[in-house]
Order: sequence, then C-alpha cells, then structure tokens
Amino acid sequence: MGAVSTGTATGASLETPHAKNVALALLAMTQFVIVIDASIVNVALPSIGRGLSFSRADLSWVVNAYTLTFGGCLLLGGRLADLVGRRRMFMYGLVLFSLASLVGGLAQSEAWLLGARAIQGLGAALVSPAALSLVTTTFSEGSERNRALGVWGAVAGAGGAAGVLLGGVLTSGLSWRWVLFVNVPIGVGAVSLAPRVLVESRVEDARRSFDIPGALTVTAGLSLLVYALVDAVNAGWGSAATLLKLGGAMLLLIAFVVIELRERWPLMPFSIFRVRTLRGANVVGLLVGMSLFSMFFFISLYLQNVLHFSPIKTGLSYLPLASAIIVTAGVASKLVTRVGFKPTLIAGLLFVATGLAWFSRVRVGGSYAADVLGPSLLAAVGLGLSFVTVTIAAMTGTRTNEAGLASGLINTAQQVGGALGLAILATVANSRTKGLLAGGSHDVASALTKGFERAFMVGAGFAIAGALLALLLISSRDSREHATAARAQLAAAQARG
Repeated sequence: MGAVSTGTATGASLETPHAKNVALALLAMTQFVIVIDASIVNVALPSIGRGLSFSRADLSWVVNAYTLTFGGCLLLGGRLADLVGRRRMFMYGLVLFSLASLVGGLAQSEAWLLGARAIQGLGAALVSPAALSLVTTTFSEGSERNRALGVWGAVAGAGGAAGVLLGGVLTSGLSWRWVLFVNVPIGVGAVSLAPRVLVESRVEDARRSFDIPGALTVTAGLSLLVYALVDAVNAGWGSAATLLKLGGAMLLLIAFVVIELRERWPLMPFSIFRVRTLRGANVVGLLVGMSLFSMFFFISLYLQNVLHFSPIKTGLSYLPLASAIIVTAGVASKLVTRVGFKPTLIAGLLFVATGLAWFSRVRVGGSYAADVLGPSLLAAVGLGLSFVTVTIAAMTGTRTNEAGLASGLINTAQQVGGALGLAILATVANSRTKGLLAGGSHDVASALTKGFERAFMVGAGFAIAGALLALLLISSRDSREHATAARAQLAAAQARG
C-alpha cells in the first residue's frame, strides 16, 4: 500500500496534548458545520419557496441536492484524502464549501440555489472523511482516540438538532439567506488555521496511479442510488423511474467492483474488508442512519404541523435533545474504554429503539412535555452511545494508510442509511395518512399523527435489527482487546502525570 508520510513544512506540530486539543477543536467545529447544513435549511424552506418562487414539489430538492452529492462523493473524498493529503483535501473541501455557501446565499433563482447546494455537498464530501481521518491519525488508538471521537461524536450528533434551532433563529431574525452565509466566515477561519494546527499526512508511493475508472463508477453509482432513494417518496417505489434508477445504480456499483478487482492500484482495496469489526460496523452504521436520521424530520413535522409550534419554538424544543447527545457522547467514549465498543453500541441501539417506540404513541392532542421530551431524551442517549461507538468500531484495526478510506466508508454507510431510512419511513407515514384521508377522515392533524406513529414504530424496528446485527457481526474479541489496550494506555498516561 505504500508508506505514510507526514509533513510539517508550515511549522504545525502535534507533539503536545494542547496542540492535539486545538487540532481536535478545529476538526470538530468544521464537522459541526457540515452536519448542520443538512438540517439548517429545513426550517427556512417556506421562506426560500416564497423568496425564489419554488414550486412545492421542487422545494425538497434544496435539501436533496446537498444530500445527493454529499452521500455520492464521500467514498471518493475519503480515498483522495489518503492519496492526495488529508489536510490538503480538508482545506480544498472547505474552500469549495464556503464559496458554494456564498453563491447559494446570493441565489436569485431556483436553479442557482440548487446548483450551489449540490456543490456544497461535494465540498462537504471532501471535508468530512478528511477531518475524521485526521482525528484517527492524530490520536493513538485506545483511550486517547476514544476521547477524541467522543468529542467528535458529541459535536456531530448534536449538529442535526442544532441545525433546526439555528435555522429558525437566522430565518426569523435575519433572512433565509443567512442559513448559507453563516458558513462563510467559519470556513474562511478554519482554512486559515488549518496549516498552523494540522499536520499533513498521506500515502506515499511514487508508483501509484489514480484509479479514474473506479472513482467515476463508484461516485456515479452512489449518487444515483441516493437520488433514487430521496426521490422514491415522490415518484413511488414501484414506478418505472425509481426501478430504473435503482437498477442503474446497482449496475454501476457492480462495474466498480469488477474494476477494483482488476485494478493494480484500486481506489478501494477490498483487503480492508478482511477486518471483521470494520465490516460489521459499516452494516450497523447503515441501520443507525436508517433509524435515527429521519427522527429529526418527523419530530419537526409533528411539532409544527400538529402542535403548531413556530420555527423558533421548534428549534428551542431540540435543546434538551442536543444537550443529552453531547453529555452521552462523552460518556460513550469512557464506556468503550471500560467495557468495549460492542456492548456500548448494542445498548445505544436499544435506547434508540425504546425512544422511537415511545414516539410511536404520540397523540394528535398531545403536548411537548408529555409526547416529545421523554422519548427524545431516550433517543438522544441512544444516539450519543451508538454514533460514537460505531465510528470507533469502524476505525478499529485499520491501517494508517487506509484511514481516509475507512472514514469514507462509515460516513457513506450512515448517509446512505439516512437517505434509505427517510425514504422508507416517509413512504410508510404518507401511505398511512393518505389511506385515512381517502377513507373519509377529515381530520388532517389526526391522519398525519397516525402516519408518524407507524413511521416511528418501523424506525424502532431498524434500531432493533441494528442491535442484533451488532451482536452477530462485530467481534467480541476485538471489542475486549480494544478496551484492555485503552485501559492500559489510560493508566500509563495517568502515571506520567
């Protein structure tokens, strides 16, 4: 695979705990911005629709255009980070993301905004796996990396909830354009700091050539797959359009596998899948995304369409959930060091399942305190435990020269899982609601709530399936060995002072 080189031409050094913490703060803050950008525009959609004369059917593409290029390009972004340079791709992606945010905020038409959102997603797909691989190459595997990924998970997990609040505040206080403009100063600041606080690393091999056919087929295949999933709710799962897109995506991904098996220097060496825990963590990561990502969507709809909360009140309602995620993610990193990632992950998914099952009892005449607060806290505990732990498991045992690839894989699994879960659960909810309305019900709020109930129950099923697959697919020995090594590392660090 070639050696891994690190460069410090700009004077960056990560030899002290303080320097590592500064690097972690920069990487976590950037990931926070990437995560919230998938949700921050949700609250602003009505204002965007009025401002740019979007049709109701096209408005969802303000979110989907970002999701499409983000999910489709993550694997490519992760491998580019390994081969071109992790810090370099982090900075390139941030520049692209910030410029697209500026252009999107200045949009004067529907096509202008959707194009900018798609480029934002591409920038995010370069930044996110590069940032995660920088975390894993900066911090040694064990208690040190567990703590760093706890911070990473807290920030990333809370980002979805924070996006709703920030979107409501900016849209109501300023304008919808500021949900995009806000990224620009953060991106500029992060790019200027990166050479001073991050150390470059990449795979060095003068003989290596870039696998262009593999890059094109996997990016096209994943993008088409995400497109098929996000559009299935509108087009219908059994429609010719959806079936053709899914079939095309499968053909492209099969072609990618064939190319990689024949390529001397493949974009994705399949040898990485020899690590049992990595394989299992990516399958479970898919189900984490399927069960959790849509939760924010349905909670927002229930609060605004059934309980008639304003955008700002809806955002404020997420504060307890975001706080619980932050606290629990820190607890998760300590639990992984104490008992291992496998039992912690299973416990997290069971918390998620319990929270979603509780959500399935929401009432049309309910209240935030009785119907939302309790289950959201349970689900938040599960999210904090499972999101951090599945990331630790996915990176455990991988070689340093494959850090970007492993980061891209787990990110892709979660994003594709999120798109798939939302498509399935939105179809379930819409089908139930339309059936009740077609059957003569004139109470729209009641029909919506019944749809949400069914979607939450199916989501709980996804979480239970994730817990069972974690039990079967993730190595208990890897989990125990990781915990033993992490405790020894922690004890050595405490002994040093």
